[in-house]
Amino acid sequence: MRKNKKINIIYKDDQIVVCEKPKGIPVSSDKTGDMDLLHQLKNQLFFEENTDGEPQLYLVHRLDRPVGGVMVFARTKKAAASLTEQIKDHTFEKDYQAVLTGWLPDDEGTFRDYLLKDPKNNVSKIVKEGTPGAKEAILDYEVIDMMEDSKMKYTYCLIHLETGRHHQIRVQTSSRGFGIWGDTKYNPIYQKTKKKYKEIGLFAARIAFEHPTTGERMVFKADPSGEAFDLLEMTE
Repeated sequence: MRKNKKINIIYKDDQIVVCEKPKGIPVSSDKTGDMDLLHQLKNQLFFEENTDGEPQLYLVHRLDRPVGGVMVFARTKKAAASLTEQIKDHTFEKDYQAVLTGWLPDDEGTFRDYLLKDPKNNVSKIVKEGTPGAKEAILDYEVIDMMEDSKMKYTYCLIHLETGRHHQIRVQTSSRGFGIWGDTKYNPIYQKTKKKYKEIGLFAARIAFEHPTTGERMVFKADPSGEAFDLLEMTE
């Protein structure tokens, strides 16, 4: 039986817990039955804080299973409501670092689309504006670097989400021919590969929000890691 690694807790108080989600694990329980971040974090807090009962944690945002990075959990219903409202009014900032296959033609830009989620197959797709159930998806990107090896060209970029839709970054980049490294669900380059990827070239590197009770603007960051980001050093 594989032992779960300790979750890196970046910050905690009586209202919130900020941690770094490991790539390859689900945020909450799913059909695989694998240990998820929410329950693992509850267990860890139980032993670290020596509480009488199970610690309360409320999920306010998500990261896809193969994506690692910074997340915040609420510890009270009031804190959860505050963070959820900030996400709705776009004052909760989410910034990612990504490794894309191919070279983006512009150093910076905005992708704007309408996405429709297919819950049965757990995918989203770009559709025409006005399609029933579709939601607007907006992201801004800035190219950090471009590189190549003997097999492929890569773009290393920052991505700022204006909206937080299901698989948004993965869908919007792949639809333009610049999919995420290792993404077997959306990037055509990897869809027929026999290699099993437990991670992709996408990392939640920064979140910013107002503390639910003090109102203080808080910013949390983490450095990306994994095969995709190691690739950047090898192709410099």
